[in-house]
Amino acid sequence: MVVGMVVASSSVSTEAAGKEKGLLDPNRIVNVAHRGASGYAPEHTMAAYEIGHKTLKADYIEIDLQMTKDGQLIAMHDETVDRTTNGSGAVKDKTLSEIKELDAGSWFNEVYPAYAEERYKGLSVPTLDEIFERYGKHANYYIETKSPEVYPGMEKKLVEKLSQYGLSSDRIRQGQVMIQSFSRDSLLKVKELDNQLPLVQLLEASETTRLTTKDLQVIQSYAVGVGPSFKSLTRENTKQIRDNGLLLHPYTVNEKADMKRMLDYGVTGVFTNYADRFNEVLRAYKNKK
Repeated sequence: MVVGMVVASSSVSTEAAGKEKGLLDPNRIVNVAHRGASGYAPEHTMAAYEIGHKTLKADYIEIDLQMTKDGQLIAMHDETVDRTTNGSGAVKDKTLSEIKELDAGSWFNEVYPAYAEERYKGLSVPTLDEIFERYGKHANYYIETKSPEVYPGMEKKLVEKLSQYGLSSDRIRQGQVMIQSFSRDSLLKVKELDNQLPLVQLLEASETTRLTTKDLQVIQSYAVGVGPSFKSLTRENTKQIRDNGLLLHPYTVNEKADMKRMLDYGVTGVFTNYADRFNEVLRAYKNKK
């Protein structure tokens, strides 16, 4: 089983290694389980979250949000259900009941036979409620408002859910919930609703390579960090970002050589499908210092 394969290499988490530092400490390096442990289990399913959080000991569970026709927040990366379920069509055109009828796990067994497990067949798409009910305040969450222009009111519903589960910024430790988006407008809406939630501005590779100090100062006025494609980072623009007081959490870093390079550049964390790999690389990096 996957759990048995990876648990031995993940016995010391980045959180344990950096427990003396707060989650937003610029000297702490965080490990974000991208879509859960999506290298080992179907992305954005409870199976992937369980492995990422409990087995691989990632610092954060990452959740991409979409919203159903009847206004329910669900965990899914794409605007359509086609790639990760046995259904088809846009999330916005389906009710939660219709979404819950879909098989969100079997595709993984077909695409990644080396990691296939019988228990993945028939997995359902989780709601944000289900995730919060499972983990509550015992996990850290890195939540993305996906395609917010498609889902008016998404930010309000998200902040309401955080409040419902005791995860508002005034009831948790700093950085326990991070909100990220490619949409600056979406982040500013979140800030209006809860101005203490830490925000992270996601960046396309082309945006990262064109960043100016003025751009970074604008981002720093509302966000604590940026999340660029790791492929767009250089030693120079990494320094530029860090010098402007921003955390730097690139996506999606899956190979050890790239993880080492990112650490050498000076990032403050990574998104990865393989949190166990990053834990190994991070331990070796810290032992060298």
